[in-house]
Amino acid sequence: MRVSYFGNFKSVLRRSSAAKGRAASRYKTSVLQLERSEVRTLEIDSHTRKDLEIFESEAAGKTLFALCNSTRTEGGAQMLRQRMENPFADAANIVQVQQSVAYIPKHRDIFEKLGLWVTGRVERYQTDPLMFVIERSAFGFVTGALVLRVFDGYHYIRILRGVQFACLFVQTMREFLHRLEVDPPGGELAFIAEKIGDIVSRPDFLEVPEEELRGVTFFKILRLDQTFRIYGKDKFEELLRLAYELDALMSMADATHKLGYTIPEVLHGPTKVLAKGLFHPQVSNPVANAVGLDQSTRLLFLTGPNMAGKTTYLRAIATALYFAHLGMGVPAATFSFTPVDRLFSSIAISDDVHTGTSYFFAEVLRMKALAYALSEGERVVAIMDEPFKGTNVSEALEASLAVMQRLEIIGNSLFLFSSHLIELEDSFGDSTNILKCHFQAKESDGRLEFSYLLQEGVSRQRMGMRVLNEEGVFDLLDKVISSASASKGSE
Repeated sequence: MRVSYFGNFKSVLRRSSAAKGRAASRYKTSVLQLERSEVRTLEIDSHTRKDLEIFESEAAGKTLFALCNSTRTEGGAQMLRQRMENPFADAANIVQVQQSVAYIPKHRDIFEKLGLWVTGRVERYQTDPLMFVIERSAFGFVTGALVLRVFDGYHYIRILRGVQFACLFVQTMREFLHRLEVDPPGGELAFIAEKIGDIVSRPDFLEVPEEELRGVTFFKILRLDQTFRIYGKDKFEELLRLAYELDALMSMADATHKLGYTIPEVLHGPTKVLAKGLFHPQVSNPVANAVGLDQSTRLLFLTGPNMAGKTTYLRAIATALYFAHLGMGVPAATFSFTPVDRLFSSIAISDDVHTGTSYFFAEVLRMKALAYALSEGERVVAIMDEPFKGTNVSEALEASLAVMQRLEIIGNSLFLFSSHLIELEDSFGDSTNILKCHFQAKESDGRLEFSYLLQEGVSRQRMGMRVLNEEGVFDLLDKVISSASASKGSE
C-alpha cells in the first residue's frame, strides 16, 4: 500500500509549450498528414515587434495582441501569445491555420459549447498538493484507497471535486468531437481533433463516465484520480494544451470575423505583396490604399510631407503581412503575398545613453542587421522610414542612395523606403526596380488638408516652414523677443 502527497508539481501552463517560446513544437503540414514537429517561423526581432506594437504600445494604445485576444482562458491567451511571437513562414502551415480560422465562424455554436470555463478548475485540481494512491494492483489499491478515504477526508473531498471537473472536461471534449462529425474541419483543426480523439479513446480515459459522478464509489473516484494525476497525467496535460490551442484559434477567428478582415491568398514563387483597400487596424476612420510590389518593382520609394501618411502606410503594410503569416485575416479588401523568412522594420529609432549609442549609429546598426539577414540568403520584407536622419543632409543623401542602389539589385526580397530626400530621384537613372509613390497635402481655407491617398510619382512639396507658421511657432517666439526688448528698454 502506498499513499503519497503530490507536492512540488509545477503548473500545467508553466510546463507547457506556451512557456517555451521559439523552441516549442507546433503543428506542421507534411505531404500526407499533419504532424507535430519543429517548424520554420517568421523572424521578427524585438525592434520590429516594438515598431508594430505587437505586445507593447508606447502611446498607451491598443496592441495587436489586445486587438486579437478574446480568449476565455489564461492558457488560451498564452497559446495566442506564442503564436503571435512565432508566425509561420511557409505556405503550407499558413494555409492550415487559414482553413481553421475560416471554419470556426461558420460553426460557432460548436465552439461555444466547448466548456472552456472548466479548465481553470481542472488546472487547480492538478496543481493542488493532494494525497493520492500510487498502487495499481487490486489489493494495494483497495487498501490505499480505504486508508485515504477513512483517515484523510479533507483531501478526499478535494480530490472528488477535482475528479468531477476533470471528468466534465473530458466529457466536453468528447461532445466537441461528436459535433464536428457533422461537418469535419480541415487544416490545423483536423489535426487537433485527431489528437483529442487519440487521447479520449485511450482505455484509461474511456473509464470516464458519460454522465455526472453520482452514485460512483470512492474506489472509482480514486482510480480516475490515478488517471488524471499519475499514470495518464501527460496525456491529460496534452488534452488541456489542445483545449488552449482551440481557444487561441477561436480568438484569431473571432478577430478576423468581427473586424471584417480578409483571408489572404498565399502565393508561391518570387516574393510579392499585392493588396487593395489596405488600412491600418488601429487608425480611426482609416483611408484605404493599394500595394503592388513584386520582383519587377521590388523597392518602394515613398515621399511626401510630414503628417501626410507615409509612416502609417508603411506600418499598415507590415501589420497586414504579419497577420497574414499568422494565418488570420488582414485589414484589406484583397491581399495576396508570398511568405518570407523575416519581417524587418526601422521606424522608431532611438539613441541609448547607457551604451553610448548615438542616434545615427543606432540607424547604422539597424541597416547592418538587415544586411546580415540578406547575406544569410533570407527572404526579407524590410521597411525603412526616413533612414539616416541622424546625420547631415549631404551624408544622409549619399548613404540613402548607396543603400538603395544595392537593395534594388537584391532579388527575392522587398524593400519599402520613405524619405524627405526627393533629390534621390535624380540619381535613380533608368532603374525599373524602383516604384515611386507619394502622399500629398493641399490647402483649404488657409489650412493644410491631407487626403492620405497614395499617388504615383515623387512629391516635391516642402511643408515644414508652412506647418511651423500655421501652428504659430514663429509668432510666439517673436512675441517673446518683443517682450524681452521692451523690458530691456524700460530699464
